[in-house]
Order: sequence, then C-alpha cells, then structure tokens
Amino acid sequence: MQRHRPLILILLALLQPLSGALAPLLDIGTSIGNATRDSGAPEQPLPVFFSIWSLIFLAYFGFALFATFRREPWMERIVMPLVIAGMLNVVWMLSAQLIVSQPLDFLLLFPIAAAAWVSAWRFDRMRGMGGSIAKLTADMTTGLLSGWITVAAAISIPLTVRHFTSLGPTDQPWLMLWATLVPAALATWAYTRFISRSLWFYVALGWGLLGILLNNWTITDMNWLAIMTGVVGVIVLSLRLTRGAHGAVQAA
Repeated sequence: MQRHRPLILILLALLQPLSGALAPLLDIGTSIGNATRDSGAPEQPLPVFFSIWSLIFLAYFGFALFATFRREPWMERIVMPLVIAGMLNVVWMLSAQLIVSQPLDFLLLFPIAAAAWVSAWRFDRMRGMGGSIAKLTADMTTGLLSGWITVAAAISIPLTVRHFTSLGPTDQPWLMLWATLVPAALATWAYTRFISRSLWFYVALGWGLLGILLNNWTITDMNWLAIMTGVVGVIVLSLRLTRGAHGAVQAA
C-alpha cells in the first residue's frame, strides 16, 4: 500500500464532516438537511434523517485509522476508491451548501456512488478471508456510504425534475414518489445482484425510506404515500432476507 493514501483517507475523514458543517455550525450557505424543510415534497426524508452522515463519517474515520496503523494487504484494495469517494463528497457538500445548483449537485452524486460501489464490490470479493474489527469497519463504511448515496441520488430525481419544469414541491406527489422509489429499488437490486452482500447497504436504505414514510405521515399528511413507502421498503428488505444476495463473488 502506498504510504500516503491512508493519510489522505484520515484527512478526508476530517474534511467531510467539516465541509458538511459550514451551514449548520458556521451559518455559511444552505444546510443540506434543511434545503427541503417545510417544502411539502413527498419524496424527501425528515431533515433529522440526514444525521446518518455522522455514522458514515465515524465509520470512514475508523477504517482510515486501521488503514494507517495496521496496513494489512487487503486494505489496499478499497483505500483508493474510498479516497476518491471522500474527495468527491467534500466537493458535493460544498456545492450543495454554497452554489446550490440542483442539476450540478445531482450530477456530482453519480461519481461518488460509483466510487462507493467499487469499494463495496472490492471488499465483497474479500469477504470470505476471515473476520476482524477492521473488516467489520470496512464493511460498514462501504455499505453505509453506498446505501445512503443511492438514497441521495433517488430523492434528488424529483428535485431535478422540478428544476427544469414548472412543477412545485406538492405537484404530482404520486409521480414524484414513484420517481424516487422505483430507481432506489432498481439500484438496490443491482447492488445486491452484482456488487455486494452487505447488510449495511440496507440499513442506510431502510433509514432513508423510514425518513420518507415519517415525512409523509407526520408533515405532509399524505398518509397513502407513507403507506406505499412502507410497503416498498418491506418488500425490498424481505426479498434480501429471504432470497439472499449474490454480490461480487457469485456475480463474477
């Protein structure tokens, strides 16, 4: 493993929460979690659900420490894509708070997702090589990051559609909800079939869907949208638990 990469990983583990805290802590720009607060958009999770970033950053930092001080050979396989994902994440968070361009923010999510999925795919290929706290942390980091970026991309689709149309946040609520749920479900199938068997992906996905469900049940009063979100979530999660996952090894 090249010696500078784990150190860059630690630096990025610190920069990501700092870059994401510009608005909420320093009152600079627009907070990511509050960007759609009180908009009535049915596909958005409650702002509190964006707190999952704290868990992702903690896992990222933990793996960065393992990669720096233990330097086990398997770590080299996933350090570089995580470095790329971390760099792009910093750019995305700064853009989302300071530039506030929905099309740009939407496009920036895809290279982050690609890097996160590559890291998860590479780790999944090594999953059978014994267990350790370091491997659990790597699984948690790659799985949570992959899952939450997938959620972020899915809930950004209606926002991008509205940017280019005259639709308001509460217009065509069923269409906007399905524009979120269907891509999220398809991405979940692709991740499970070809990328990884990690359950952490489903933790992030389930967290996002729960946030959408509660937003519609408690804020927008669109109870049927909340119910349908729950139905989709239960179906997706039950398929994973009952039918298992192929992941990178079986797909190869």
